[in-house]
Amino acid sequence: MSGRRAGKSGRAAAKPAKSGADAPEVTRGPLSRLFRLFVLLVVWAVFAGLVWALWVARDLPDVSRPPPLPEAERVTVLAIDGSVLATYGPAPGRDLSPDELPKVLADAVVATEDRRFFSHHGIDPRGIARAMVTNLRHGRLVQGGSTITQQLAKNLFLRPDRSLRRKLQELLLALYLEQTLSKREILALYLNRVYFGAGAYGVDAAARSFFGHGADRLSLREAALLAGLLKAPSRLQPLANLDGAWARARSVVLPAMVATGRLDAARMQAAVAAGPPRLARRFDDQVRYATDRAVAKATALVGGRLGSARILTTLDPHLQRAATQAVRRVMKDEGPRRGAGEAALVALTPDGAVEALVGGVDYATSQYDRAVAARRQPGSAMKPFVYAAALAAGHRITDRVLDAPVEIDGWRPRNFDGRYHGEVTLYEAFVRSYNSVAARLLGEVGPARVVAFAHRFGLAARLQPVPSLALGTEEVTLIDLTRAYAPFMNGGVRVEPWLILEVARENGPVLYRYAPPAPPDAPVVGRGVLKSMQRLLVGVVNEGTARNARLAGRIAGGKTGTTQDFRDAVFIGFTADHLAGVWVGNDDNRPMKGVTGGSLPARIWKAFMMEAHRGLPARPLPEPIDRQR
Repeated sequence: MSGRRAGKSGRAAAKPAKSGADAPEVTRGPLSRLFRLFVLLVVWAVFAGLVWALWVARDLPDVSRPPPLPEAERVTVLAIDGSVLATYGPAPGRDLSPDELPKVLADAVVATEDRRFFSHHGIDPRGIARAMVTNLRHGRLVQGGSTITQQLAKNLFLRPDRSLRRKLQELLLALYLEQTLSKREILALYLNRVYFGAGAYGVDAAARSFFGHGADRLSLREAALLAGLLKAPSRLQPLANLDGAWARARSVVLPAMVATGRLDAARMQAAVAAGPPRLARRFDDQVRYATDRAVAKATALVGGRLGSARILTTLDPHLQRAATQAVRRVMKDEGPRRGAGEAALVALTPDGAVEALVGGVDYATSQYDRAVAARRQPGSAMKPFVYAAALAAGHRITDRVLDAPVEIDGWRPRNFDGRYHGEVTLYEAFVRSYNSVAARLLGEVGPARVVAFAHRFGLAARLQPVPSLALGTEEVTLIDLTRAYAPFMNGGVRVEPWLILEVARENGPVLYRYAPPAPPDAPVVGRGVLKSMQRLLVGVVNEGTARNARLAGRIAGGKTGTTQDFRDAVFIGFTADHLAGVWVGNDDNRPMKGVTGGSLPARIWKAFMMEAHRGLPARPLPEPIDRQR
């Protein structure tokens, strides 16, 4: 019995325990717990990211309706007869279909902007990594990782703010665009909307603005130049920086096309050797100085940006071209051998309207407007104001004065020819431009009174009341000096030069309209003084220093001016119909070879005036207006 019990007892002992409380514990280390936490965080992060992405995706724009291009601002400048003188702003272009997109342009843009464009799906991790390595190597941002699709999403459909939300929208929209549109459609949409500089949005507008033809006719060099603009369109736009634009096309775009197999080395070398493509002439350089001035003046009159507008000016298209041709012809024939590099001309009507304005010999070479902006010494062209002050003080043109050496406050002026002529009349002294007599008259009436007379006639420049004022040592602009001669030819009326008749929005309201000033009550000087000054000025042309300006059968008056060492030469002259001033000199103030106001300036003036008076009857100078000051 006891053995039987023992067997049962042994079997019972061999059974496993049924209670879990008696089982051994499974221990987990800290790494295991960290891994579980990491997995949990990743799951939650992915979930949160998906939720956020879905929330952000709600605001994605409708890519089936691309927003319209920004309205190009085009300013049209009209002559007084309504004809178009110049247009500012980009040439209008059109959207190209994917099939119309030139292969050479597509190759240039893809090679430069997104080499893996045809193989990625909107986002290019390899491109991002390559950009990061390049930027780290250079220590600065030199390359971006955005694909063309991302750039399209960012530039066309999204606001340009820098936020994580906008960046996510860009990525989502890029992926969506890749699923919705073909690669060619994406590229066409991108090139139809991207900015190329100079106000040109879209490749067709850029091609027409820069090269004068549509994008469907782009050459290799033109396509390379356009592709290079995408990095910095405002800085590289070729109308202002052709050298910079071509440098990028030559050193970046064309080599990239070779590196990606889109161009062979021989064609690249031929393109580089040929140099930059020829830009279209977008303007008539015979009118550009004048129209630039019109745009600047109109902008000031309306108090801000013009937008798309029409500017009606006082410019006469015939006279504008006559003025340009007169300047160019004389300067081409005589300028080089006389050491004269530049010239300017401005012509006014008797009431001050600007009929023609030429700011230099060649606008394409230099856009600096010497008629309006350059301050130069007028020389003896200041003498009319000295003589007017003296006549108003009681002198007569028949008075006899001494042409001899004179000293005023230590200043000793000399005559142009270095000789003195003894006793002469004021008439003789003026028409032959004797410096000593002008200095004596200024010393007699006082420099301050001469300054006051010059301002009374309309000269706006600040003039110092110094003795040398008599010989034109104070700097003035050509247009300012010319307008001050207007009272000599219009009966004594001071004028304000005006160029703008009307400024209006394109197909919109009038922003500005010229209102003529009320007629003056009296001439700037007395009738007798004005008549005497007209005799003096006509004498200069008929028998004095401006004989080169004589017009057969027509009364003309004016005054020459030549500064020390022949650095400036001026002639201001008029008839009953037109007033014009001409300056000749060098921008660097280099002396010319014997150029006086009676030589090149007088010849330019005569060439212009002969054309300006073609078909006009000869008329006497108008009488001074009736009422006296």
